[in-house]
Amino acid sequence: MKVLVVGNGGREHAIAKKLLESTRIKQVFCVPGNGGTATTKGCQNLSLNIDDFQGIERFVMVNNIGLVIVGPELPLSLGIADYFQQRKMMIFGPTKAGAQIESSKSWAKELMLEAGIPTPKAAVFTDAEAAKAYVLEQGTPIVIKADGLASGKGVTVATTVKMAHSAINTIFRGEFGTDNIRVVVEEFLTGQEVSILALTDGITVEPLLPAQDHKAIGEGDKGANTGGMGAYAPAPIVTPELMERIQEEILEPTLAALQKRKIDYRGVLYAGLMITPEGEPTVLEFNCRFGDPETQAVLSLLETPLEDLVLACCQQRLGEYSIRWKSGASVCVVLASGGYPGSYQKGKVITGIEEAEAKGAEVFHAGTQLKQQQLVSDGGRVLGVTAAGETLEQAISKAYAAVDCIQFEGVYCRRDIGRRALDDKN
Repeated sequence: MKVLVVGNGGREHAIAKKLLESTRIKQVFCVPGNGGTATTKGCQNLSLNIDDFQGIERFVMVNNIGLVIVGPELPLSLGIADYFQQRKMMIFGPTKAGAQIESSKSWAKELMLEAGIPTPKAAVFTDAEAAKAYVLEQGTPIVIKADGLASGKGVTVATTVKMAHSAINTIFRGEFGTDNIRVVVEEFLTGQEVSILALTDGITVEPLLPAQDHKAIGEGDKGANTGGMGAYAPAPIVTPELMERIQEEILEPTLAALQKRKIDYRGVLYAGLMITPEGEPTVLEFNCRFGDPETQAVLSLLETPLEDLVLACCQQRLGEYSIRWKSGASVCVVLASGGYPGSYQKGKVITGIEEAEAKGAEVFHAGTQLKQQQLVSDGGRVLGVTAAGETLEQAISKAYAAVDCIQFEGVYCRRDIGRRALDDKN
């Protein structure tokens, strides 16, 4: 089988490499891909845009590609799954209606309230002054969210009224899009965040290993929110008992609510949870696709062939599978460009990847490009250095030994990925 993967991040490189572990996968094409997919044996980049549905369709038909896997949320929110389904082509990812669970936080909040899914109290505003007045009424800390897609950067945890008002102004200035601007002002919860990436065929929903992302730019979870600075799996805070509750109280009711709305949801249902100090799981957000960088950590431990699970979701056969996992833990450390998540420079020459992989790590490319046979930075999050070990300590140690081999001008990473789990254990 030949597969086409839509996207150009670390998540897509991880998906492509995982697929190529199987003897059943002949070739993977990436639209548009990155420097990593350009240099991975069995992979080929295509210079098409992720929203060029006709161009992708032509390539799929001419090259007899059996499966399309969509990585990022944007093409899903634009209806790529609808487009391919109408043409009777196999595509992994929810329809435009299903993708609203990520593309509109207010829509997702309404769905959760309707289904009785635990989620923080929130209010939705189309007027900046009304949102600011609500902040004054509620007090801080408080969470300000852009309603639409914002590449992981539309959320501000405001510790002061001034900070909250500034975040509201930024959203209403059109920083995250100018169409139908809305802001969600949400209650602030304390606890530990956990990412539950679940697969669903619209009938059955099966969680993958629980992961913990590190969204803040700075160590100790300080500073601005990013798309994610690193992740590890499995997250020990999610005990088997808690996972059972998440399945029964969150995943299954969400799928039932989607079904009630006549939405045939096939793909990834990603629940971003807060586990409160009392051990209660509460949904902060839903995403309609694999997380990045959680995917890099989770797929490293997956034993069941990825294409089997993806095809089972497309063909509504997921109930036939019991997902198998390797033992141990996996850690992904993101190497970012200096200045990210603010302004940063591109085109910085990257060295040391072979040495890093010789240390037993896998280096997934996120924002890279191959220019005149030289690998250069091409984004805010540049690489995801991922390592597995029999214990979380071993995985962390191996990942950072590999991180230390890689160089490019302005390179930055957090040095505490996964440490919280070790501290909690001790």
